This record gives sequence, C-alpha cells and structure tokens, in this order.
Amino acid sequence: MKKILLFLTIISNIMLADLVDIYRSQGLDAVKEQLEKELTTKNYWEKYLSDKNVDFGYYESKKFLILAQKGAKEIALYKVDKKNHNLVLRDSVIVGEKDGDKQVEGDLKTPEGVYDLTEKLTKLDQFYGPLALVTSYPNTFDKTLNKKGHGIWIHGMPLNEEREEFTKGCIALDNPRLKELDENIEFNKSILLISDENFRKASREDISIILSSIFKWREAWKASDINSYLKFYSNSFKRHDGMTINQFKAYKKRIFSKKEKKKIKFSNINITPYPNSLKKQMYKVVMDEDYKTKYYTFVGKKELYIELKNNKIKILAEG
Repeated sequence: MKKILLFLTIISNIMLADLVDIYRSQGLDAVKEQLEKELTTKNYWEKYLSDKNVDFGYYESKKFLILAQKGAKEIALYKVDKKNHNLVLRDSVIVGEKDGDKQVEGDLKTPEGVYDLTEKLTKLDQFYGPLALVTSYPNTFDKTLNKKGHGIWIHGMPLNEEREEFTKGCIALDNPRLKELDENIEFNKSILLISDENFRKASREDISIILSSIFKWREAWKASDINSYLKFYSNSFKRHDGMTINQFKAYKKRIFSKKEKKKIKFSNINITPYPNSLKKQMYKVVMDEDYKTKYYTFVGKKELYIELKNNKIKILAEG
C-alpha cells in the first residue's frame, strides 16, 4: 500500500497526459525512467513532506523514537505515525558522571549519537533495577572514530539502595517509568537519540535534500558514473571495514570500470538527525537495499552517516 501511495503521489506531480505521451512514443521503461527521475528532485520531496512533522526525522519503518538529552537530564518516548511524532512519556534521568561524548572504556561519559536497541536484559544485579535495554554503542560511525567501550544501557534504579547521582555512562530512570517505556516499544522498530544540550531538530528542507540526494547517488551508482558517485563522499570518509577514502575510490573505480548493469532498489528509508560532539550537521540514514548484477546479489541493510553542508550531503561513513 505504501509503495502504491508513493507511486500515486509521484504521478500527481507529473502531468498524467505527459506520462501517457511518453508511454505511447517510448514505452513503459521510459515512463519508469521519468518516475525515477522525479525521486531525485528536491521539489517532489518538499511536496510529499508538506503535511508531515519531521522534527525528529523521517521514518518509513521505525515506529518509536527515544530522545535522551544529557544536558536537561531528560528522556522522552515518541510514537511515530504517518504525519506526526506523538509523545508517550517524558521523565528525568541520570547519565554519566563526566560531561562530554564517550571516547574510551571507563571514561564515565554517556555517548552522543543514534543507536538501536539490541536486547532486553532481565534477572540482573539489583543495582540496575528490573531490566535493561542494551544499545548498539559503538555504532559504525563511532568505530570509524576509534571510540571504545561497551555496555551502554538504559536501565533502572537500584532495588535495595538509594538512587545515585550519576551512572558510569548509561542512562538510568525510575523503575516504574522504565517498565512503562519497555511496555510501549518494539525493539526492532525503535531508535535512540542521545544529545548533549538541546536537541537540534530537522527541517523539511533538510530531509528533502537528503532524500533527493540519496536517489541521485543511486542513479550515479546504477550508471557506473564514478565521478558523480564519488562527489557524494567526504574526504574524511571511512567504510565500516576501515577502508579510507583513497582506498574506497580505487576499489570503486575498479568495480565501475566493468560497466555492469545494476538494479538497485531502496525501501524502508529512515533518516534521523545525528547529535554529535563534532559540531557537524549530521544525519543517520538506514534503509533496505536490494542490489543485483549479473553475478552478484545483495539484500540487506544500507547504513549511511552523512553531513549536510551547503545544501549538499557528504557521506562520512558507510556500513
């Protein structure tokens, strides 16, 4: 249904008579090409997003947002629907003893960024309360910055002791509210944003630029247009396996020189503002990728960490 609605929205942005003329003279493939081209335009996405709240990002498959603001010592849970982000709960929290973004194991800092919830733990030491939600720290971008550490959780308060003032880097909230949070989310459809001071909201213009750029990047990729493709990457880019930008360029030039015919489909696109200590305007993009050539097929997740600068995206990391 979502794909049909998207298709109809694109049709409404292009004169139906024009599409019929293209079909009569050039065939169905030419119509598809015209529709694909529309996805690369910022104007199309601005119209599509005109009635949607994108303060906390754009989501096609994520349904729950957890926003933790370290400076305010506050956590909030939002449920995502087609047009809005609806507040479910808000409460105070305690965070790491030391200020700033987590860098190494044992620095007593709470990280800043965007994370998945990977696991729910119970039967813990009473110090952590009734349960803990495990985060994906360090994520792909953290690893490219050589950040260390593990075991960053959202957990509760000691069952048999007084509440402490700080954690060792986790996020802790009162046990009844932790249970309420747990009861109102689905792990695989939730995302955690951790910011330092006030969270920087997204805008429709930002999201429109990112969405149109993603599809331009895809078109360059499909066409094996190496020069256009590499313009989307930052000079500080690093891939999930540690490949640097120069190594990546050499690798892609070898692949693109084959001029293979490619089919690349993106679906379930999720774009999240990425709080960070680098003072960059960043976003995390996660989507399903269906990639096919004559000899190779990949179906899985594509993860991009991008910087938005001068109305253009630059890919900083890829997983």
